[in-house]
Amino acid sequence: MLKLLIRLFIKDHENISSPTVRNKYGILCGCYGIAINILLFFGKFLAGSISRSIAITADAFNNLSDAGSSLISILGFKLANKKPDKEHPFGHGRFEYISGLAVSALILMMGFELAKSSIEKIFHPETSQLSLLSGGILVFSIIAKLYMSFYNRRIGDKIGSVSMKATSVDSLSDTIATATALIAAVLSRLTSINFDAYGGILVAIFIIVAGFKAAADTIKPLLGQPPEEEFVKQIEEIVTSSDYVIGIHDLVVHDYGPGRQMISLHAEVSAKENLLSIHDEIDNIERRLNQELNCHATIHMDPIENDDEFTHTTKQQVIDIVRSIDNELTIHDFRVVKGPSHTNLIFDIVVPFGFRLKDSELLCLLDSEIKKLNQNYYTVIEVDKKYTT
Repeated sequence: MLKLLIRLFIKDHENISSPTVRNKYGILCGCYGIAINILLFFGKFLAGSISRSIAITADAFNNLSDAGSSLISILGFKLANKKPDKEHPFGHGRFEYISGLAVSALILMMGFELAKSSIEKIFHPETSQLSLLSGGILVFSIIAKLYMSFYNRRIGDKIGSVSMKATSVDSLSDTIATATALIAAVLSRLTSINFDAYGGILVAIFIIVAGFKAAADTIKPLLGQPPEEEFVKQIEEIVTSSDYVIGIHDLVVHDYGPGRQMISLHAEVSAKENLLSIHDEIDNIERRLNQELNCHATIHMDPIENDDEFTHTTKQQVIDIVRSIDNELTIHDFRVVKGPSHTNLIFDIVVPFGFRLKDSELLCLLDSEIKKLNQNYYTVIEVDKKYTT
């Protein structure tokens, strides 16, 4: 059904790198989710009223809150698609992350309310009576929620939407919650024990855990997280495919919402090449990154001496020293400046976050190890951080 709706309402639906296409996916799936959740609300509310089950009735209102969550997701996609303006020159793409956080807050609120109602039911129990009709409605609800979790996860992965992934987690927790409510209602009918209230508490726990997980997934991109490894590989492949580029470093990706990335990097080029020719090639690479990855790219050129034997040999010796300290350490922008009394070895070293040595300790260690090669070597080292995984 959803595939048919996608073909009917989303033109060029395979072009998922387009923010407009992503926006249409989000709105369509949100409307589809609202329709299903409202249907499930009425079905479960009927089942809960017939069986007098607090767990089933609470689960019905959970579906109503899910419809509200889908509405927030739609609003998030709509706001995220707004064009950049004077106050927000990088666009409004992060509204999608904010809407995902709002959905998580609703999930948590519903979980705590359900826990409160279930605890009250322990002290003031009511006899629940599960009928064949209400049981059938719950089974249908489990199947429907599994389907919703599947399509939200699949499309969320396809378009890279944390909001839809949060909705998928919510739907999966709803499946577990409804199954728990059904089992509790059956056990309450077969025994004299008030399983319904305890089942409601279990449902609440599932919902609260799902809410915290969804919140964590939406907070990460808001705070800033490393880019996807596949995205970094695509950037490296495009840039290094040029015959002019020897290597790249200092790659930084700024995320202003899905499909709204800005990247900056340093490209190492031969110091002997024609400056105008290299500049023209860098412009071409920036355009290609923009067209193929739908991002804005800025590339800084770093000229290096790649045919000087002394520089090459000395650089390899320094690389060996760096690797002997830790294989995660790398260097770039290596230069040699000879003087009458000493030789400066100038380079940048990339240090991962949480490295076992302080920057000052690492620089002292490197200086002492390099001086073992030649007492006249002086080091000029800049510490960089690794912003990609």
